[in-house]
Amino acid sequence: MTTRFHSGSAPDGSGLFYVMGPSGSGKDSLLRTLRERLQRDDRIVVAHRYITRAADENEASVALSADEFHRRADLGCLALHWNSHGLHYGIGVEIEQWLAQGIKVVVNGSREYLPQAVARYPHLCAVHVRVTPEVLAARLRQRGRESAEGIARRLARAAQPFDVPPGCRVVEIDNSGELADSADAFARLVGAVGD
Repeated sequence: MTTRFHSGSAPDGSGLFYVMGPSGSGKDSLLRTLRERLQRDDRIVVAHRYITRAADENEASVALSADEFHRRADLGCLALHWNSHGLHYGIGVEIEQWLAQGIKVVVNGSREYLPQAVARYPHLCAVHVRVTPEVLAARLRQRGRESAEGIARRLARAAQPFDVPPGCRVVEIDNSGELADSADAFARLVGAVGD
């Protein structure tokens, strides 16, 4: 995994919700549902993520070529970035402006990158979205992005523990059941209770 940090001062991460979980756990569905629930006066932003593949219709991502991604990273335009499964992912430096204004920020992160994210934003709240292995396998097959071997690799990776830095707050959300139930729990966590 390659990691780089934007130079300069950064907020301590208070108000930053770092969502992570295996591919197929429903992170994008939770983030989409949260975005749909937000009211105009809610001081919460779901940040888009930069990625070096075409964006899925269910995710808040901006597709970039690998060259453009690296150019933006080199220019300091990315607060966080990592690579996984041969793709590059990043979160724009604009999140620091939002955090400095007291706006809660929700980002779609990576379990492997959590230690580096906590090093940069020590007071972030890590949100681990999990599902049962059976649900995960069914979702990965239905999504149709990977071969059977690719699905097996993702299932094996999902079962692996991940490093949680000392003092990092991790909240577990089980998304194996109805999306509405896990979305309600997630909205309560970030303070988007709505009407």
